[in-house]
Amino acid sequence: MARSNLVQIPHSTLSPEALRGVIEEYVTRAGTDYGARETPIEEKIADVQRQLERSEAVIILDAATATTNIAPAREPGLRARRLPRR
Repeated sequence: MARSNLVQIPHSTLSPEALRGVIEEYVTRAGTDYGARETPIEEKIADVQRQLERSEAVIILDAATATTNIAPAREPGLRARRLPRR
């Protein structure tokens, strides 16, 4: 994936419905297990929402594939262009 295709999307620029859709898609992906105990989806969504609000995580759009991802804000090597906040 070419880094130049990555764009950081401020969570505040998305409607509540769009933000929930991005978060829900992320937490229901394979490989996003939370450990030994099963965590309800609503709890997972709330956890990610808090991380976005605290700027601990960011939403990344890959413009080449039109897909989104949520990554730690301080992920090494993350070089996404930033869109202005609303």
